[in-house]
Amino acid sequence: MLHQSLDEFRLKADILPLQSEPRLLTRAERRERWAQLLDRHDVPLIPFQRIETYSKTARGSLRVDHGPVALAYDDPVLRADGLAGDTLGDACAYFELSPGLAHRLLCDCQYRGTMTGPKVAAKLRAAEHGGIFRHVLNWAFHRNR
Repeated sequence: MLHQSLDEFRLKADILPLQSEPRLLTRAERRERWAQLLDRHDVPLIPFQRIETYSKTARGSLRVDHGPVALAYDDPVLRADGLAGDTLGDACAYFELSPGLAHRLLCDCQYRGTMTGPKVAAKLRAAEHGGIFRHVLNWAFHRNR
């Protein structure tokens, strides 16, 4: 066996430091991962029922089997990244959904007919890209005042 000092070994090999913590996904990456899962889901989804009728506290604990949030929670990547559960509150916290956006994405009153994964994915992507567009419009409007 050949014994070498660390300095001698460094000359022959690339030594990489250990990563103490894995990189967490950005909000856009989390939302896009969810949208991809939804796009691949061709079975009808179960929406939350009348989200707007619940108090803020009760709304956070709502959950439904076979819904968009349950689908996200089934994904090991999103769970490992920090999605804590399959409740509406967990989804709002993890995906950074405002109450209005959560309602537009996940409530039964927003879907005529059947809620499907691709429909929810399209709304989610529109919200993500529309948020940037809205920010630019607000900036341009207030800048010219």
